[in-house]
Formats: sequence, C-alpha cells, structure tokens
Amino acid sequence: MTLNYENSKLPPFALLDEPKLSFDEEGTKQDVSPLRGLDRFGPHSGEVFPNYTPLVRLATMGPHSGWPRIRELVNTLRSHHAPADRKDYVPSFRGFESVFGVPLVAASQSAHIKWDDDLNVIAPDQLLYQQLRKALRQGLDRLSLVRDQFDVVLVHLPEMWRAASRGEGFDAHDELKALGAAKGIPTQVINDRTFSFSYKASLAWRLSIALYVKAGGVPWKLGPLPGVPDQTAYIGLAYSLRKTAEGAKFVTCCSQVFDADGGGMQFVAYEARDPHEDTPELRRNPYLTRSDMRAVMARSLSLYRSRNGGASPRRLVVHKTTSYKQAEIEGVLDATAAIPEVECIEVSQSSAWRSVWLTENKGQGGPSKPDGFPVPRGTTLVHSGCSALVWVAGNAPEASLARNYYQGKKSIPQPLKLVRHTGSGPLECTALEALALTKMDWNNDALYDPVPVTIRYSQTLAKTIASVPSLPGREYPYRLFM
Repeated sequence: MTLNYENSKLPPFALLDEPKLSFDEEGTKQDVSPLRGLDRFGPHSGEVFPNYTPLVRLATMGPHSGWPRIRELVNTLRSHHAPADRKDYVPSFRGFESVFGVPLVAASQSAHIKWDDDLNVIAPDQLLYQQLRKALRQGLDRLSLVRDQFDVVLVHLPEMWRAASRGEGFDAHDELKALGAAKGIPTQVINDRTFSFSYKASLAWRLSIALYVKAGGVPWKLGPLPGVPDQTAYIGLAYSLRKTAEGAKFVTCCSQVFDADGGGMQFVAYEARDPHEDTPELRRNPYLTRSDMRAVMARSLSLYRSRNGGASPRRLVVHKTTSYKQAEIEGVLDATAAIPEVECIEVSQSSAWRSVWLTENKGQGGPSKPDGFPVPRGTTLVHSGCSALVWVAGNAPEASLARNYYQGKKSIPQPLKLVRHTGSGPLECTALEALALTKMDWNNDALYDPVPVTIRYSQTLAKTIASVPSLPGREYPYRLFM
C-alpha cells in the first residue's frame, strides 16, 4: 500500500495575538495581563468609581469566634505583600487603596452580625442545615434594613459548620447567593482555608478584585479585537435540570449578555414553559423548544438595548457547551431577525486533540525537538468550514514578568473545539473572540479561564437557580453571584 503524505498533512495553523485589556475609557492604558495592568494603571473605573462611592464599606456576618480572623484578613488586604508563588506572573500587591484608589473600611456597627458558635441556639428544633438556612435568611433580612450603610458583606462559613452546609436540596453557598441576589446584596464567602492561605499576595489580589467588582467597580474591559466587527454582542447560554415535587424535570436556562468590550454583564434566569419528558438525551443535552429559545433571546436582547440607547447589535454571537437542536436555532433566528449577522457557536472542552510545540534544531541538521513549554496560547487550527480548535491554555510570554508563562505549569493543554451552527466569516475571528472572553472572569486573578466568560458566568447562575428554585426569574447583575 502506498501512502500519500501530501494528503495526510494537517491544515496550517494560525497564531492569534494575546488579546489586550483596557484600563481606561479612551483605550490608551492597555496591558495583556490583568494584574500587571491594575498595578500599572489602576482599575478601568478608577476615575468614575469614586464619584458615587468614595469607600468600599464591608459588612460582616459570621460566628463570634471568627471575628478576630476576619479583622486580620481585612488588614491583609490593606497591606503590601511581595509574591511568594507564581513569581513570573503575580506582581507585588501594594495594598487595596494604592491599587484601586479607594479605601477599604468597615461599615457602621449596625451592619455587622455575630452568630453564636452553636447553631442549635438559632433553631434548636431543626436539622443542622435548616438552622444554617435560618441564620442566613435572618442575617440578610437584618442587613437589608441598613442597605445604604455597606457595599459588600463578608460571610464567614467555618469548618465547624461543614455538616450544616449541605442538606436535602440545600447548598449553603448557593442559598446565600440566591438570598443576596433577591435583596440586591453582594456577598463574599470566607472559609477557614481563606484565613490560612499562605500566599498573601495572591490572596490579596484575588479577594480585592472580587470585592471591588461586588462594590460596583470595573477592574478592566477588553481592548479592541482586530477583525471583530463593531457593535458585536455576546450571549452565553447554560442549562440545568431541576426536579419538581412531582418528580418531573424542567429545563432552566440562564443567559449572560455582554457588550463588545465585555461590559454589561447581566443575567436572565428563565424556566422553560414547555416541560420535556425525562429522557437520557435530555439529561445528556438539555435544550429548549423553539418558543422558549425565542423568549430567552428576546429578553437577553432587551437587556442589551437598555444599555445601548435602544439600539440592537449589528452582530450577535451565542455560546453554549452543547450542540444546538434545530428548534433552538430557529428560536434564535426568530428573535434576531433584525440583526444582520448571527453566529451560534458550540464551545466544547472534550476535544481529544493534543499538540506539542517543536523548536528547530539549528546548525545540527537533526529533527526538531519538543520545546520546554507548550504551544502558545492562541494557537488555532481550522479543520473544517464550520469548526476550529483554539488553545486558550498555553504559553503566554507577553503576560510573564520573566520570559515564559504557562498557567498551572503541568500537563499538555487541550484545545477548545468551536463548532459554528449558524453564521459565516473567518473562524479565526470566532476563535479570537473566545480567546479574549477567557480573560473576562472578574472572580479570580488568573490570566485566563478554561472557557469563555460567556460560558462560565451562565453556568454559575444555572447551578444556583437549579438548587434554589425560589429565586425569581428576572434579570440580575453578575456581581451578585460571584
């Protein structure tokens, strides 16, 4: 048998530039690294944020015994710390006020709630998880009465209450987020591991960014993406299955809406009106009917219009992790008939592809050798007219404080597989958008997330509303669920 090596070659790959982040409205202050950009320029909303709140005021809620440790943690965020881990990526933390331009202060006395260390004091006749649920509800009810006196609530859930943190359909974290969202109260969960985390600079960066965002600030936005049309909007969809008292399962859909620069992060929570039968296919690939998808997209687009003076986007990109049913595509197109370009993109992490970056063996005439670092982040391989692979994990030397930087520093990275179900145009543009949106998770200090923020954020809310069905199906800012 004769092998035709010409026909067996892989298609050529492209190397996408590392997307830049913007730290001002004019776009003159840019950096590829979120932490380095904050350290150099301060946050994107630095000139606007102090106009409506000159302070970030922290309320607190937790057991009496943890109070000194909470105070120590807040002092950690106010202090300077040199990095002890990830030194090729993490800059020194100069203190919350020095980085973000606003001081971190304690709220007034009425915004601090101390629980007894023994949950049985709260509800002695109830199960442990019911006691904790009652404590959370009572605490947020009290704080809602003084909502004008704080910006964010630090909630300490100690290790000694672990047995109470889960129960029959109860998850303490999800319950807290849902209760806070219903009252418009941002919360930050603190556990005993937070207190004992030894890398203080990393802890300070991570927690400070989260508190700044939850107080209403914007740390960074996306800079302009070459080749991406103006007035593009992004929507992320995530589904979850929720069992009712009768045992039937309903699809709950969460839609996350983004402007072209990554702003406008708002959720739409939606419960399907047309219940599906519980089938193996539904459990593997939850989906919406045509009418439900049309309703979800219409509500999502109304959020975009409300932020953009009633104008619709010129181009819309919809992300989800499962394949699109024909009825879902029809529902999307029904709701977006007035938008010239619509792309429905399936974003999958299950690709079996792997790759190794080779370096030329110069001057020795031998074969190329594997490099000491993985393929560059942004490596893109288009292997059909409607699908491409993009390595969002990989070597990112531009973000390094040294020479190279591979987040995690272990394993051979796998790419995301992007499958376009509707739309046209170069897939490199679609890949660049996915790559850029991995940098818009404001809930950590990493260079990138494994998936675009359109996927990550909508999954967060889907999980919450699946476990807390009492959460009203309305619009929410993401900061309430961080």
